[in-house]
Amino acid sequence: MTFRTVVITVLAAAAAACGGGGGQPSTAPAPTAAPAPPPAPKTPALGVYVTNETGGDLSVIDTATNTVVATIPLGKRPRGIVASPDHTLLYVALSGSAIGGPNVDESKLPPPDRSADGIGVVDIKQMKLVKVLPSGPDPEQVAISPDGKQVYVANEDAAQLSAIDTSDGRLIQSFKVGEEPEGVTVESGGKRVWVTSEADGAVFVADLDGKKVAKRIKVGPRPRSVAFLPDDSRAYVPSENGGTLTMIDVKKLAPIKTISLGEGVRPMGTRVSPDGKWLFVSTGRTKKVFILDTATNAVAASFEVGDRPWGMGFTPDLTTLYTANGPSDDVSVVDIASRMVKTKVKVGHGPWGLAVVPAP
Repeated sequence: MTFRTVVITVLAAAAAACGGGGGQPSTAPAPTAAPAPPPAPKTPALGVYVTNETGGDLSVIDTATNTVVATIPLGKRPRGIVASPDHTLLYVALSGSAIGGPNVDESKLPPPDRSADGIGVVDIKQMKLVKVLPSGPDPEQVAISPDGKQVYVANEDAAQLSAIDTSDGRLIQSFKVGEEPEGVTVESGGKRVWVTSEADGAVFVADLDGKKVAKRIKVGPRPRSVAFLPDDSRAYVPSENGGTLTMIDVKKLAPIKTISLGEGVRPMGTRVSPDGKWLFVSTGRTKKVFILDTATNAVAASFEVGDRPWGMGFTPDLTTLYTANGPSDDVSVVDIASRMVKTKVKVGHGPWGLAVVPAP
């Protein structure tokens, strides 16, 4: 065999070994690129953030279109929600306790999952849950200090108010309050925190500097929230089982008036307008929102909004009100001037808390 013949034979064998045949290209499929992840949802210029208690997530509504633009997974039983002062973060109370209700025999409920308790922290720009802070057992509602450095949590099962450092989740201090604490609100100066006790029919005022409960104020049965006038001169506390609002002198820490909303009315959530002129009250099973004139403490209007409205909020210009309607899995969009429901937005299961927040 000549040298030329040897070279030709070797080259032919190499081509065969590589799968080539007569210069024909390989028929193996080319590798495909992995699909690009979906883009993060855009943060609304003004968003309505709704906690869905039974769905375990957060619905984000863009007020420009009144449509849901994102759904953010959170964890078990998200309820109370509050935004940081700079509007960059949301703090959400998450609980591993089983859903009960008034007059439920708790001994028949499944045991709580304490690993699910915490304060979920949602980054508004990223539109996702970024961490969960320790909270103490069964947090229900949450408030935040004016500087954003602490959150205050009502621990329903422990009859406790907890103050938590937002940077590292460290428990700064705790206060023993009445049974079944729920509504938590901070005075504008940040020195005192008020928490309602459903079982005691009272409000407990925690002095943060003094590290003690400064006063227990008797109100109506089953108080659910606290709302202050902008100057902190008065507070209003609704009594769900009494159909009343207790007006309290904040400086004296003493009730000064009981306002009746009518027989069978179930007041729950409270929000004061930025100018302090109007108090909005959601009424749960009564299906209505009441508007109180704070100059006269008389009911200026009441109108039906949906099934068991609880959490609520309004746009900064006070033209539109939003209410979370638990049983119907929707949020009502109300024109405040006409007091008419313009539309209802479907959200997750069991909407509970609601916050209207401008983009950072």
